[in-house]
Amino acid sequence: MQNISRIGLVLVAPALALVALLFLYPLGYSLLAAFTREGALSLDHFAKAIELYSTDILFTLVMVILATILIAIVSIAIAGAITLSETPWLVTALKALYRWPLFIPFIVAAQCMRTFLAKNGLMNNTFVSLGLIEPLQATSFLDWRGIVATFVWKQAPFVALLLAGAMASLDRATIEAARNLGASRLRLLFEIVLPQVGRTLMVALVLSFVTMLSVLSVPMMVAGSQPTMITVDMAFRINAYGDYAVANALGVISYAMTAVAAWFYLRHNLREDRA
Repeated sequence: MQNISRIGLVLVAPALALVALLFLYPLGYSLLAAFTREGALSLDHFAKAIELYSTDILFTLVMVILATILIAIVSIAIAGAITLSETPWLVTALKALYRWPLFIPFIVAAQCMRTFLAKNGLMNNTFVSLGLIEPLQATSFLDWRGIVATFVWKQAPFVALLLAGAMASLDRATIEAARNLGASRLRLLFEIVLPQVGRTLMVALVLSFVTMLSVLSVPMMVAGSQPTMITVDMAFRINAYGDYAVANALGVISYAMTAVAAWFYLRHNLREDRA
């Protein structure tokens, strides 16, 4: 047994070393730099971060929450259509199209949106060619709307993929029984299917929330104006001033936002387990 335990430790040692080197060490260093000044405990860096970037912190939280809500709506619609739709061509089209953004990096997605949402971009040119708007009515969406649209387009397929898989694993007997009793597809989705896959949806949304908080390319490339997200502020403090302390303080604030999302997820799971 001891030999087996030693072999197991040897096998997991490289993975543990990578976690310690690439996650635990940077985390510990950022916490230390954020909470100390000249070797003593201090909250000065947080005070400076809040004084300079309080608007951006609030903007970041609003953008990520709004994007998360829209991702939930879009992913539920896609997964529900794939699972419950009786239109074969619609299911085939969704299966073929909705997963494409999964394989596109955020920086490429941001560049695509710059081309698509600009004043003279593909979206406005399409509307003009269809006669829906006049050329002078075209406006740029390269602002907070562009950030939200990019996040939703990029992350909704990830959530929909997990959700559709969870829905596909459900017992079809309950769905068919409700359908035979006259339940509509919307009622089937919200009263029969979603309650059974709520945990999967929550996990996917928390992962998307954390991912969007860490993205730099989208707010920098899609919306360069103020206010902006705190990832841009962190990069600016480091590149312009070499101020790692305030950047780390902003990072700790993003950790706190992530911790709140994780707390909601754990609370939801504990409530379900008690029930």
